[in-house]
Amino acid sequence: MNPKTEPALAIYRPSVNEVSLTSGGNIPSLSPSLLAFWVITVIAIALTGCGDTAEIQAPPAAKVKIAHPLSRDVTEWDEFTGRIEAIEAVEVRARVGGHLEKVNFFAGEKVKKGDLLFTIDPKPYQAQLNLAQAELERAKSKRELAQNDLERAENLLKAKAISIEEYDGRSKGLREASASVQAAEANVYRAKLDLEYTRIHAQIDGRVGRELITTGNLVNGGGAATLLTHIVSIDPVYVYIDADERSVLKYKRQLSGRENLQGMPMQLNLTDESDFPHRGTLDYIAPSADTDTGTVTLRGVFENTHNLLSPGFFARVRIQGGAPYPALLLPDRAIGTDQAQRFVWVLNQDDQAEYRKVIPGARIDGLRVISEGLTAEDKVVIEGQQKVRPGAKVAPELVTFGGE
Repeated sequence: MNPKTEPALAIYRPSVNEVSLTSGGNIPSLSPSLLAFWVITVIAIALTGCGDTAEIQAPPAAKVKIAHPLSRDVTEWDEFTGRIEAIEAVEVRARVGGHLEKVNFFAGEKVKKGDLLFTIDPKPYQAQLNLAQAELERAKSKRELAQNDLERAENLLKAKAISIEEYDGRSKGLREASASVQAAEANVYRAKLDLEYTRIHAQIDGRVGRELITTGNLVNGGGAATLLTHIVSIDPVYVYIDADERSVLKYKRQLSGRENLQGMPMQLNLTDESDFPHRGTLDYIAPSADTDTGTVTLRGVFENTHNLLSPGFFARVRIQGGAPYPALLLPDRAIGTDQAQRFVWVLNQDDQAEYRKVIPGARIDGLRVISEGLTAEDKVVIEGQQKVRPGAKVAPELVTFGGE
């Protein structure tokens, strides 16, 4: 104990009545007043402590980062999940049967309309064409013969050398021969088509799939036509989304009730993108809503010059939800939650923290619009909120922030 700081205690001498002996006469027993004296003495010594007395220091001010809300004009966008689809898609099927003789493309490559894709053995169809052409020549010969017979019959009728019935018979014979020529010409045309169908061409520009049938296999035409491959167009592409009724009504009111909404700007993100780099326009709205989901199908058209938008891919699509307007923005990390209430910590002129209720709005470019509760001059705590207490003084560091 340091004698300089040891408290001065009054010497207490217990009286005879305050000390008594036990029944054995050897062990003293303290009276209640004496026991209280010793307890008070021990407490006093403990409070004074050993060594020099140290003053109790106030805790240092909490270090926090503050910033003014970002003030700028913003545009709200409504985001939806969509799926990319090709504008044109073709199933390439055999139109005539036969053995597949050749595959004339590489799987997955780009093709142009008219490019040769498959060749079916043409020899049977060439033979049919030759036969049809021969039948046509025979029919033409019969027509010429019937024409000559009719001309002779006309002369004989004038000379009254044949009856009218015979003349009518030769006239109908010419008509029949002419009809036979037309039928033969149709057979030739059909044979030419069948021969042409042995060479299967691309019907659209796009990207071709893999060959589903390889060389040497027998393919079928007609009603059970064999599927050979697929072709899908790649530029531009469609994107379909299902929008809620409230959003669709908002778009219609923006466009003064125009029904088709054509021309509204749209932006698109792929799975690995975040800044909506693809631009398109809305070109279709379904004529009725889905009563099960309460949504309306919308379709946008997007250019695909870099071939990133593949049919079947999921995409995030956003549509402009209104005209630009001035707003205050904060990072989401600056906004706290108190049950259903959202709040921020704002510093007054004495660097003391004040609880401020706010109403957050849309999230734009990584920041949150503050609809109510702040001004552009407020100093808002954006880091270190867990150290802040109402009315407590803090050590602020002014920083700036942008989109996150």
